[in-house]
Amino acid sequence: MKDIIIHEVGMRDGLQPEKEIIVPLETKIEWCKKLIEANIDILQVGSFVHPVKVPQMAATDDIFKYFTENKDIKRNTLLSCLVLNEKGMERGMKAGAEMFCMGVSASDTHSRKNTGMSTEEALGRIIAMAQECMKCGYPVQVSVQSAFGCGFEGKIPYDRVYNLIKKYLEAGIKQISLADTAGHAYPEQVTEMLSTIRSFAPEVAITCHFHNTYGLGMANCYAALQAGIKNFETAFGGMGGCPFTKVAAGNVCTEDFVYYLQRCGRREDIDNSKILDTTFMAEKFFNRKLPGYLYKTINKETCCN
Repeated sequence: MKDIIIHEVGMRDGLQPEKEIIVPLETKIEWCKKLIEANIDILQVGSFVHPVKVPQMAATDDIFKYFTENKDIKRNTLLSCLVLNEKGMERGMKAGAEMFCMGVSASDTHSRKNTGMSTEEALGRIIAMAQECMKCGYPVQVSVQSAFGCGFEGKIPYDRVYNLIKKYLEAGIKQISLADTAGHAYPEQVTEMLSTIRSFAPEVAITCHFHNTYGLGMANCYAALQAGIKNFETAFGGMGGCPFTKVAAGNVCTEDFVYYLQRCGRREDIDNSKILDTTFMAEKFFNRKLPGYLYKTINKETCCN
């Protein structure tokens, strides 16, 4: 049973800080295919941003077009994208994106570095974009970035996060991601914040997106699971990190998280060996060890196809 939904963000969040070597289009498609074969629920193919700012995302349009044109590829996986502005949204619709993700940072400093806009300025634009996407029939997820703390501003007042969530709900948007952009979250904080959100917004569908900057990513996932969260964003190999935060560090590793779920008898329909395949390929491509744990303990020849 798909009681837990995995949104794989390695192709976007995992690759966006990689500046030394640009992953070729053909390689990205190969990795996407492998993750689709794994039966991941949602795959974030990339972001529609200016290639000068994030060179690794320059091929996002072409990846979507490949899967749009090759309809014979069997998949149960929804293909999502991240957009920051109206132009990106238009590109996504044209390229064939199936789900749109967009968000606002609870940190004004991070917001300005990431989008060139204040939190308040970005909020109005994101809500209007989300409503336009929903009007056109697309699934939409909005986020509160730096929800658990900011590398520049430190602690973020909880009410600032709650008020953003309330603004989203007032606009009719109920799928909301809480992103730990700077990796400052800790389990007790996760429990407290999720409990409060549930108390004033029981109808909201929360997604949790944790980074492992200080080693607490999996512990935070456990706290979120205990709080009843069913949607998680993770990245193969534990890759990634926001290029516009103070200390960029990887996401919770998808195969590590899936391994935990399967030890608990959950999400046994996901083929974790396919995710591990992707991580092994990425390790070879970048010629370095990645942050994930499981793939370092697994024999590639016996585990992966």
